[in-house]
Amino acid sequence: MLILFWMKFSLKKKAVNLDTLKVPEHLAVIMDGNGRWAKKRGLPRVAGHRTGADSVKHIVKSCDQLGIKYLTLYAFSSENWNRPESEVEALMGLLEKFLKERLPEMLEDNVRLKAIGRLDMLPKNVRDELDHAIAKTAANTAVTMILALSYGGREEIVDAAKQLALKAVAGDIKIEDIDNQMLSDHLYTADIPDPDLLIRTSGELRLSNFLLWQLSYAEIVITDKLWPDFRHDQLVASLQEFSLRDRRFGKV
Repeated sequence: MLILFWMKFSLKKKAVNLDTLKVPEHLAVIMDGNGRWAKKRGLPRVAGHRTGADSVKHIVKSCDQLGIKYLTLYAFSSENWNRPESEVEALMGLLEKFLKERLPEMLEDNVRLKAIGRLDMLPKNVRDELDHAIAKTAANTAVTMILALSYGGREEIVDAAKQLALKAVAGDIKIEDIDNQMLSDHLYTADIPDPDLLIRTSGELRLSNFLLWQLSYAEIVITDKLWPDFRHDQLVASLQEFSLRDRRFGKV
């Protein structure tokens, strides 16, 4: 029986020497709180999303400085399609603008872009910009930034199961040969190591259908900081908390 124990804590109560800071190979982030950030300031929700895009820029640079090789950002969930049409259109417009404006910077900073999710649901103009940026940055070797777009963890597992079922029906695989590794190899993240650390901003205590398979053994850090206010110092504080964790993976 698996028990998921959530603990909300202050990131300021402990300190780790930066020289001994443990840095995850793969960091996943649920970027939460854009709407609340805007509401607190009497601004439209899109203003929060716009400032949140600035946080992405800063955190990618911080990951490069700290030696984090993979950064997966929960940018747009499968459930987000159910938001008001005006907000969805604004988010798609911001995504298209982000890809256009940040591409030269990604090339200069040697950042590789990837995307996971049901990408065929994105508007054609956004998908075209995404495909273009992915192709142009494919040879880059610094941080790999993975945008989870039109993404849902349950949907990802269903899509993998369908692929395996088709292969079993075709006789390409035997049902008894299906195991954890084979299923992992059919996920959107097949060529990406599982995250070591998940950070969720805004203080919420849930996974929200994000990387349900891949986060099985990830450490989880929750911060009350809203995503538009999350910068290098907050990332370092989260890594300090991560450095204090004893990762046993079910062992003693």
